[in-house]
Amino acid sequence: MNFSFWETDSWFSDVDYCIAGSGITGLNCAINLKQARPEAKILILEKGMLPEGASTKNAGFACFGSISEILDDLRTHSAPEVLNLVKKRKDGLDLLRKNLGDDIIDFQNQGGYELFTGSDKELYEECLEKFPEINRLLWEVFQEDIFEVAENSFGFRQIQPKLIYNKFEGQIDTGKMMGALVKKAISKDIKILNGVEVTGFIDHEQGVTVKTKNFSLKSRKFIIAINGFASRLGIDEVKPARAQVLITNPIKNIPFKGTFHLDRGYYYFRNIGDRVLFGGGRNLDFKTEETDEMGLTDLIQNKLKELLKACILPETDFEIQQSWSGIMGVGAQKNPVIKKLSNNVYCGVRLGGMGIAIGSLAGKEIAELALKS
Repeated sequence: MNFSFWETDSWFSDVDYCIAGSGITGLNCAINLKQARPEAKILILEKGMLPEGASTKNAGFACFGSISEILDDLRTHSAPEVLNLVKKRKDGLDLLRKNLGDDIIDFQNQGGYELFTGSDKELYEECLEKFPEINRLLWEVFQEDIFEVAENSFGFRQIQPKLIYNKFEGQIDTGKMMGALVKKAISKDIKILNGVEVTGFIDHEQGVTVKTKNFSLKSRKFIIAINGFASRLGIDEVKPARAQVLITNPIKNIPFKGTFHLDRGYYYFRNIGDRVLFGGGRNLDFKTEETDEMGLTDLIQNKLKELLKACILPETDFEIQQSWSGIMGVGAQKNPVIKKLSNNVYCGVRLGGMGIAIGSLAGKEIAELALKS
């Protein structure tokens, strides 16, 4: 690259912390580092024009897991592990709201519901039977019952008679959230370079050479916060998972407000003002959706439209305004991977589709780890 002296001096010289990824985790990490070390020079590298993964592409659910998701987690995690996961998600949401403010992120506590299709009778009956047990498990976190049975008062069709309601669940505007985080970072003289993809790094005893597609730079510490793209930099505990989403044009008299889950969280929908956002369906084709390439498939988009018409808005005409996809970071376990990789390299990845809930906390924890050494 043909950098001038001024560019090299201002942007690339004496970098204390270089962070790959300007999503929720990367920005929170940078802000926490700057609060602890105001004199530190911090540079964030982002490969997209906007954050490329899921931070501005998600559905904006401020949630910690539906009843069926938590029961599913208990099949692969111990009860204390699930309790800790839910606590991290709650703490992360509390931290996000404290750091930015509810008005800034347009936080709305409309509650969340899980509904079950006619073919989900076995899962439906299990959730009805076991939600009191889950309430007891999670009492330590919330100090009250979380889940309760609710009626279908929204006009949903082809679903089981009862819904399961969670009064703690909310929704946010992720565009406003990310705009506020970027503004906060820039106000602290944290530099952000977009359109710069990190391709590798070499950890030396005195620092790290960070390689990008167009140039290399040296930094005292290097932090990887690219979540669903982490495997590109050799972090094998994280696999990409593409999530496809669509949103309708404005609809008069939407019969519901809040956040809604179907099929163990594989489908989800909410209102955004007078629009309906609906996403999910990667369980229809796990193999194809285990990718870090953006894109849409007819299989999933058609299924989303079918469910929207048959179950969610059965008596309402609607048009699709747009569709998009985002990339999550998942793995065999749902705990985030927050660790030191080598002498001067750290990572905060594998947010498991819960980036809004745990991104702020993950950023704080990886900053604290980097500050220790």
